[in-house]
Formats: sequence, C-alpha cells, structure tokens
Amino acid sequence: MTTLYLVYIRDPLPSEDILADAVELDIGLYLIRTDQTRSQLYHAIKRKLSPAILLVAPLSDLPKFKGMRDGATREAVGLMVR
Repeated sequence: MTTLYLVYIRDPLPSEDILADAVELDIGLYLIRTDQTRSQLYHAIKRKLSPAILLVAPLSDLPKFKGMRDGATREAVGLMVR
C-alpha cells in the first residue's frame, strides 16, 4: 500500500535525482507517494542528505495549498492517481 507524505528538507536541499518521484511544492517542500513506511522514508533521506532540518509526515489526502511553485497543483493531483 502506498502512502502520501509531506516532506520538508533544508540544509542541504536535495538534488532532483534523490527525490525523483516527488512533487516539489516549494523550495524544500515535497509531496511523495511511496510504499516505504514513514520511518523508512525519513531514514533514507537522512542517510543520503544529512539535512539540518527534516520533516516527514503522512497525509490521508492531498492537502489544500496556495502560492506554491507553478504546476505544483497539477503534479500533486497526478500523484493521487498513480
């Protein structure tokens, strides 16, 4: 079963290849749909980046948002139909 996660990463920001399947909502803020548990995703990002700030939170549905980068809403809706 896949889960949708809200992920915030800062210092350093990830390169595109690390979060290839993620939707970038804004700088450092992502939506990720994965089969990994919250702990698995958190530790995978932590091991790859060693960020100063990291948040991984499961979501039960697509969040409402405004003011994110261009195209983020369309890409986020695309995550829901995968």
